[in-house]
Amino acid sequence: MDLDGDGHMDILSGSWPGELFLFRGMADRSFAAPEMLKDKDDEIINIGGGVRDDPDRGGILIAGTTEWERIDGKSFVTYHGKRYESTEERPIATTGAASAAHMADWDDDGDYDLLVGEFYGRVYLVPNEGTRTSWAFGKERTMTTGSQGTVKVNGKAAPVAADWDGDGDLDLLVGADDGSVWLYRNVGSSNVPKLAAGVELVPPGDKRTGAKAAKEACRGTRSKICVADWNGDGKLDLLVGDFAHQKPNRPEPTPDEQAKYDRIRRELEPIQKRSGELFTKLNMAPRVQDKDEGEKLEKEFHELSEKSRALRDQLPREYETHGWVWLFLRE
Repeated sequence: MDLDGDGHMDILSGSWPGELFLFRGMADRSFAAPEMLKDKDDEIINIGGGVRDDPDRGGILIAGTTEWERIDGKSFVTYHGKRYESTEERPIATTGAASAAHMADWDDDGDYDLLVGEFYGRVYLVPNEGTRTSWAFGKERTMTTGSQGTVKVNGKAAPVAADWDGDGDLDLLVGADDGSVWLYRNVGSSNVPKLAAGVELVPPGDKRTGAKAAKEACRGTRSKICVADWNGDGKLDLLVGDFAHQKPNRPEPTPDEQAKYDRIRRELEPIQKRSGELFTKLNMAPRVQDKDEGEKLEKEFHELSEKSRALRDQLPREYETHGWVWLFLRE
C-alpha cells in the first residue's frame, strides 16, 4: 500500500512488542529504515500495549518495546523515552501486545485507515482523520458486530479487509492464534460499514507441540492471512501462513547414541535447576539488592547458560519449527 501517496509502495508491519512499523518505499524500489507509526498527537501507536498495573504480581506490566538496565544494583526499564525503576515493592514485568496491522480505506473516504489486531484477539480500527497524502490517525476503537459485540477471535488477531462477498464494500477477515480464520461480512455500506456475526472459514490448526508434534506437515497456529484470486477464476481465495511444530524425520538412535543422550540429559538437570534459581533471584521479587552479589549471580547465570547451550547442541532436536503457507481455494 502507498500510505503517504508519493507513488511508491510502502510496507506496514505489526510487531511482538506492539508498535507498528512503517517502511517507506523509495524511488529505487528499496525501503527506508523502519519508523514507529505515530498518531495525530505525535504519540507512538501501540494498541493493547503501554504501562498498566499488574495485579497478579503487585507491580507494573509494560507491553511494548523496552530496554532494561541494571545500575548500582538497581533495575530500570525505559519505554518510549520514560524510565521506570523496578523495585521489590513495585516490580516491573515486560511483555508484548502481538500487533498485526493492515491498511485499508475502511470508510471509503479516499485515504488509508488502520486495522490492528492484538494479543487477546480483539481488532481495532484506527481512523485516518487526515488526507490521502498526509495521514493523521485518530483514537482507536474496537470493531464490533451487530449481534456479538466486540470482534474477538481466539488470541493474536490478524485482520485483513477485502470484498469477500463481491458486493462492493469491504468485509473483515481475521486470523487467530488457534489457526482459525473468521469472516465478518459488511452488511452496511462502503462508507458506513456494519459487521455481521463472525463465521468460521477455516478451522483451528494442529496444536501439538514439542515431543508430541507430528512427523508429517500439519497446518499449525497463529494464522496470518492474505486474500487474492490465486487461480484467476474471479473468486477470492485465502493464503494462510502459520506456525507449526514437526518431528524431524530421522532414524532411531543406536544404543551408544542413546546412552550418550541419556548422560547429557542427566548432566543438564542440575544446571537447569540452578539456572532457574538464579533467574528468580535476579528477576523476581524479592530481588537481590546488593550490587556485588547481583553481579556475581549474573556471571554465574551467564556461565551456566553457555554450558547448558553447549550440552543441548549435542542432543537431537525433538522437534523443528516451521512457518507453512496454505492455499484455500474458493469453490
